[in-house]
Amino acid sequence: MGRVKAMGAELTIGKVAKRAHVNIQTVLYYERRGLLIPEDHKDSGYRLYAEEAIRKIRFIKNAQALGFTLKEIEDLLELRISRRARSGRVKLKAAAKLREVEAKINALQAMRRTLLGLMRNCCARRTTDRCPILKSLDDKGGDGT
Repeated sequence: MGRVKAMGAELTIGKVAKRAHVNIQTVLYYERRGLLIPEDHKDSGYRLYAEEAIRKIRFIKNAQALGFTLKEIEDLLELRISRRARSGRVKLKAAAKLREVEAKINALQAMRRTLLGLMRNCCARRTTDRCPILKSLDDKGGDGT
């Protein structure tokens, strides 16, 4: 005797992965993290998902592309489904992520300035034992000073 499928739970893990443009291991990982839950299982053990699983995976991937961690995404997903949550809470999370992004940009710009300075001091005809780039990497901090 077969189980009754949950309404709309007709997609296998392979179909979900294909339509969400991820591999099956990604879907399984999201399941292990509690971000994605199958709607039902066939008697054979196959997982069955609703269309919402595809939307949720796309949401996760888009949030990751903006730099959100899976823990942060878990919080965003909860806000997404809550009927009482306000957009202001989402905006606060986005503002915190923006501050992190700006700090990373500043750090990358500092690294760029250091590398440019080291390259300006490099004479390509010198032997490597006098290379300012290699020397700065040997120095404590590696900041070229």
